[in-house]
Amino acid sequence: MSNILKSVHNTAKGLRKSGVIDKTTMRKFDAMCLTSVHEFSPERVRNLRLKYNLSQPVFAQYLNVSDKLVKKWEQGDSAPRGPALKMLIIAEKKGLDVIA
Repeated sequence: MSNILKSVHNTAKGLRKSGVIDKTTMRKFDAMCLTSVHEFSPERVRNLRLKYNLSQPVFAQYLNVSDKLVKKWEQGDSAPRGPALKMLIIAEKKGLDVIA
């Protein structure tokens, strides 16, 4: 999330706490600030794993998936999706410790 978006979100939280904006509007701000989900290429999967010097089985454990699935992602036979995709994006942005 950008610094500007963080500031806007924090301001909205304060306005909600003060009763100036309603719950529905606050939910819109919350949704706007979620980590966006986008495709994760085989190269990005591999580069992220190598950045932390992890084997495919250990990297798979961080993501709670099988090592065979990580191999498929890296070979382009399959693409990350669902919760695993979100975790990859978060790990890329904020580090692997966040999902450990």
